[in-house]
Amino acid sequence: MPAVTELGVERQPLIGIALKIVSVSIFVVMSSLIKSAGTLPAGQIVFYRSFFAIFPILAMLAWRRELATAFRTTHPVSHIMRGLVGVTAMGLGFFGLTRLPLPDAITLNYAQPLIVVVFSAIFMGEVVRVYRWSAVIVGFVGVIIIAWPKLTLLTGSAGMGAGEAVGVIAILCAAAGSAVAMLLVRKLVQTEKTATIVLWFSVTATVLALSTIPFGWADLSRDQYLALAGAGVCGGVAQILMTECYRHAELSTIAPFEYTSMILAIIVGYFVFGDIPTLYTLIGGVVVIGAGLFIIWRERQLGLKNLAARRFVPPSS
Repeated sequence: MPAVTELGVERQPLIGIALKIVSVSIFVVMSSLIKSAGTLPAGQIVFYRSFFAIFPILAMLAWRRELATAFRTTHPVSHIMRGLVGVTAMGLGFFGLTRLPLPDAITLNYAQPLIVVVFSAIFMGEVVRVYRWSAVIVGFVGVIIIAWPKLTLLTGSAGMGAGEAVGVIAILCAAAGSAVAMLLVRKLVQTEKTATIVLWFSVTATVLALSTIPFGWADLSRDQYLALAGAGVCGGVAQILMTECYRHAELSTIAPFEYTSMILAIIVGYFVFGDIPTLYTLIGGVVVIGAGLFIIWRERQLGLKNLAARRFVPPSS
């Protein structure tokens, strides 16, 4: 008999996997559009990404007849805090994306689940045993392999340019910020609907991004405007599909397909931007992906053990 979620939705893993792959593909398109717009101010990119994402989200809420209550919350401060952290991470990520080859930028973002494990242990008090710590360490070795040739400030190499070094640092800081945002979302989902969290973030990000106008925004050409607006719509649609995919399959089933973005980034990067992934990127990417998959597998095993323990009823004496 098919499994059913707490919301009464029948589990359909193949549909969940398909939705995940489509959402990941659209996120790669979003990143490609942002990269094609050139080296614009990060705050300006965040504004367009956030503002135009609101429209497909509102359309989804209207279709579900949840529009009237979507913005209602009893935890506005928590949403704003999540927005501040998320916008900072988004801005840093876009800054790095415009300065690195597409495959490198996307692969470096795989550091985020590794950082989540570390932060969960430090700030949330979660028990992380030797297996996951080992996977985290191996994963960070993979990140170093990817980043090392570009960190010219550390290696002293003159072949890469300081712009890529700064881009690497920005994306790794963005991954850390995203990890913090994810921990904040973990708390919010205990009391808030997914639609409320997504809508609050998009609106908060839009308002915060507008505050960067005094620091200087660039005059956009028509092509740049269309690219950024398209990126925003893609981001909103991808977010909806990603949210929906978790209704049809468990996290441990869906999560590994996040790494299909590396293959897509290599293809798009090569044919659109002429980016050829280096051996460092390929080897480091495989190491990071392997570590991430092990963490997902380990968390699934622990979840199954905990479920079995809760179901076990000791015999009465």
